[in-house]
Amino acid sequence: MSFTAEEIAYLRSQPLARVATLGAGGQPDLVPLAFEFDGEAFWVGGVGAAVLATRKFRNVGAGRRRVALLVDDLVSMQPFIARAIRVYGEADEPVERTGLVGPGHYARVTPRVSWSWNMAGEPVGETWYEPRRAVHRRG
Repeated sequence: MSFTAEEIAYLRSQPLARVATLGAGGQPDLVPLAFEFDGEAFWVGGVGAAVLATRKFRNVGAGRRRVALLVDDLVSMQPFIARAIRVYGEADEPVERTGLVGPGHYARVTPRVSWSWNMAGEPVGETWYEPRRAVHRRG
């Protein structure tokens, strides 16, 4: 399985994700950041050599490549409509490339499993809708 056309459109419409990596002591580290989605994988990183010293890249460089990524937004409070896509995946070592925020160092995050909620904008109230779960094939 892969992302649906609706999920891809949503991912491409959002400028910000939250990415969690795992620190040496087992403590998850969560950071908001700009991301790109190329239709199959996510790219996270930034401009300048300093991005290589960030905690997320140090964690990945230490071999802790399993990551979680969340893209979400709040459509409405009345009725309450929240949308989200959560991804569990694996990050590669950063490479030099031109990304969303310019030339720099970016790590590719390959999705393994994802869940999405309310991509059609259904209101959530007394009934919570089951998330769509997808297992993504290794490329």
